[in-house]
Amino acid sequence: MLAILPFENFTGDPTQDYFSDGLTEEMIGQLGNLDPAHLGVIARTSVMHYKHSLESIPAIGRDLGVQYVIEGSVRRDAKRVRITVQLIQVKDQSHLWARQYDRDLGHLLELQEEVAREVANEIEFSLSGRRPIEPAQAAAPARGANSYETYDLYLKGRYFWNQRTAEGFRQAADYFQQAIDRDSNFGRAYAGLADTFTLMSTWYMGPQNELMPKAKATALRALELDESLADAHASLALIKENYDYDWPGAEKEFRRAIELDPQYATAHQWYAEFLSWQGRFPEAFAESEQARKLDPLSLIIATDRASILYESRQYESALKQWRSVLDLDPNYDRAEDLMIPAYLQLGRYDEAVKVIDRWEAAGEGPWMWSWKAAVYARAGHPDEARRALAKLEQGSGLAANRDAALLTAYSGTGQKERALKLLQQLYAEHSNAVVKIKVDPMFDPLRSDPRFNDMLRRLGLER
Repeated sequence: MLAILPFENFTGDPTQDYFSDGLTEEMIGQLGNLDPAHLGVIARTSVMHYKHSLESIPAIGRDLGVQYVIEGSVRRDAKRVRITVQLIQVKDQSHLWARQYDRDLGHLLELQEEVAREVANEIEFSLSGRRPIEPAQAAAPARGANSYETYDLYLKGRYFWNQRTAEGFRQAADYFQQAIDRDSNFGRAYAGLADTFTLMSTWYMGPQNELMPKAKATALRALELDESLADAHASLALIKENYDYDWPGAEKEFRRAIELDPQYATAHQWYAEFLSWQGRFPEAFAESEQARKLDPLSLIIATDRASILYESRQYESALKQWRSVLDLDPNYDRAEDLMIPAYLQLGRYDEAVKVIDRWEAAGEGPWMWSWKAAVYARAGHPDEARRALAKLEQGSGLAANRDAALLTAYSGTGQKERALKLLQQLYAEHSNAVVKIKVDPMFDPLRSDPRFNDMLRRLGLER
């Protein structure tokens, strides 16, 4: 296994971090695709943990489970770029190889391919004394941008997309669109835009019935231009799963994404979630573990694994996993918030209330009121539950987010008829709020009703 540490930005301009971070991500992709059967490459999320870090090479090797590390730096001006790269063997910290490259910015993509091949050759040589990977043998690269300026806009889009915030997604969409405006045949920019719209929709950051059709159109356009784009296949899989309720179609796209890029940790993560929602837990855990190996420090991958444990009714194990996430980052509130339903299922209401109180103090939101209503109802405090539910029903904000929270609140407070009616509405709206009802314990009170089982059938989840 190999880790490519974040390239240092030696331009003297912090606003150029997008370029050095983007180059790191591109190098991860180049090396990961070069010989995936023999060379595993740690994903971006985990290596970015070491940006500006003073951790030693042996410590990084232990944390990530790698035998090799790449360190690098970037300097650039308006026309030229200088990239310095060195390959280090973790066990003795020996420098196996080092190079400095000075190129015109317009030749950056070719430079990335050149560096990737040379690094792979050096690793193979250190293991076997052979250098079998020659430029002529390397896979043909996907169609690139028509200019460096277009590629630069794409890098900026990915930089903001990786922030996973509402504002970050907005800026990412803007940069990807600018790249498309410059080059309408640049498939990767369409794939980035599809990724952006898809996550904005599934995270309730905009109207789903607007975002998902846009996401689907851009994903299909990306694949029309370049069928080999794994990220476009993965985005299309999410759309088919969360909007079309097309489980066979989604599985086909997930499998194609992983076939094209076995090292794409996010595809394994999303596929694991997909399998879990169908109750295919052994397969889900296997995919989740593969995602973890490729991205061992990813908070969201570890959090999603805890969710699979929860959905498979392993509540104590889920709580233990969420605590391990908080050990990595005590400020990662998402992990703590997700512990509430596990506490609720175990009857540990006081612990659930502590999390809710912290959430309420940090800022109100529909999901806080939803869980407050459910927990107080189960704990035997109906007045508190009614007040929380009223706050949720009267709340403002995006309707898709509030309605998804209401579905959980109605089921959690025993309001079966209202829950079933809202379930029908959300299904008609193609909301992703319904896709995990087969396995989510919060919907256990509805399972004996024929209307609920009819909904599973309509969703294609009856088996």
